[in-house]
Amino acid sequence: MSAATTRSRTPDRLCAEAIDLARAAAEEAAAPGVVGEHVGLVVEGDRVVTHFFECKELGYRGWRWAATVARASRAKIVTLDEVVLLPGPDALLAPEWVPWSERLRPGDMGPGDLLPTEAEDLRLEPGYTGEEQLPSNSPVSEEMAELAEAEDAEVTPGAPAAQPVVPARGTIAAVAEELGLRRARVLSRYGLHIAADRWDEAFGAKTPMAQAAPASCASCGFLVPVGGSLGQAFGVCANEFSPADGRVVSLAYGCGGHSEAAVMPKAPQPAPPVIDETRVDPFPLRPAPDSGSVPVTGDEETAELGHS
Repeated sequence: MSAATTRSRTPDRLCAEAIDLARAAAEEAAAPGVVGEHVGLVVEGDRVVTHFFECKELGYRGWRWAATVARASRAKIVTLDEVVLLPGPDALLAPEWVPWSERLRPGDMGPGDLLPTEAEDLRLEPGYTGEEQLPSNSPVSEEMAELAEAEDAEVTPGAPAAQPVVPARGTIAAVAEELGLRRARVLSRYGLHIAADRWDEAFGAKTPMAQAAPASCASCGFLVPVGGSLGQAFGVCANEFSPADGRVVSLAYGCGGHSEAAVMPKAPQPAPPVIDETRVDPFPLRPAPDSGSVPVTGDEETAELGHS
C-alpha cells in the first residue's frame, strides 16, 4: 500500500486498507483501462477516507479518481460513499472563466449581434438634461405644458427599440428631436479621450509607419477633415493605397502614400518632326560620271532604260 497522506488525524485502519473496494468503485464509474495506480489517501473525518487513483484518460493529465469510503461506529464493514474525478495539484485545467464583457474585443461583432451598454457607462453621458417640468418662461404654450404633464413622459423611456417613434408633444425629447439632437446619450469626455488614445495608438506619430513617413497627414491631400474637437487632432484617410484607408488617423501620422511624397514627373515629349512638303528632294541612285554632269535620279534612269 502506498504511503498515506493525512489531513488532520490518523486514518481509520479499515478504511485505509479498503483500497480494493475504492478501486473497484472507480473502475465501475470510469471507462475501461483509465484507472491507474493508487497515489494516496486523505482523511475526510472520523472513519471517512478518500482514496486517489491515477487517471490515464487522454486530456485529463494530473487528474485523479477519488473514491471515498466510510465505516459506521463499531462496524467492521467498510462501505462506499462516492466516486468522482478531481483535479490534482498539477492537473491540466481550463482557463479561468472571464465574463463576455471582458472577453469582447474590437472586431468580434458580426451581422445581427447586439452589444448592450451599461446604464452608467463612463464613455457616455446624457444627450440632453433637464426635467420635464418646463420653466416659467418656456416658449411652449400652457396647453402644451399641461398636456406634457398629463402624459408624464420621460426623456428615455426604455431601450431604443422600445422608445416611441414620435415623442410626446411638449417634452424635452420632442424639443430635442426638433433640433436634431434626440440622442439619449452622447460621448462623454472620458469616452472621447479613450477613443482618441486608441486611435493614436493604432495610427499615431509613434507607429513605425509614421516614423518612416516623408511627411505627416496634416499636409496630405488625401486627409478628410472631421468636425468637432476631434478635428484638431484627427482626420480620415481617403487614400486607397494607404494602410490607413478609411481609418481615423492622427494628424501626426504619415505613410508613404502622402500626396506630396513623390510627385511623378511628366514623361519628356519629343519635338515634333520638321517635314518640308513644298519641294521634292532628289535622291541619287549612283554617283555622277563626272563632276560636270547632273546626277541621274530614279525617274531619269527609268526613262533611259525604256529608250534602250
